[in-house]
Amino acid sequence: MNFFGIGLPEMALIMVVALLVFGPKKLPEIGKSVGKAIRGFQDASREFQDEFQKEATQLQEAVKTTAEIEPKQIESAQKEEV
Repeated sequence: MNFFGIGLPEMALIMVVALLVFGPKKLPEIGKSVGKAIRGFQDASREFQDEFQKEATQLQEAVKTTAEIEPKQIESAQKEEV
């Protein structure tokens, strides 16, 4: 098991140190807070990705529309010159 480049022995050591520093009563509360923070970060990241994808799709549509309209405008302008 490898989580953020930390193996199982290192994770166990971190948990023991956290238990000694914060005590058994505070540890669940801290874990809950960290879990909420991680979930909030994931939600914000997902929202950013969705918004970025939406903007990229709109930009692609605009470029596609421009690419379709521009040749017609050029043909129209050339016909008017003749």
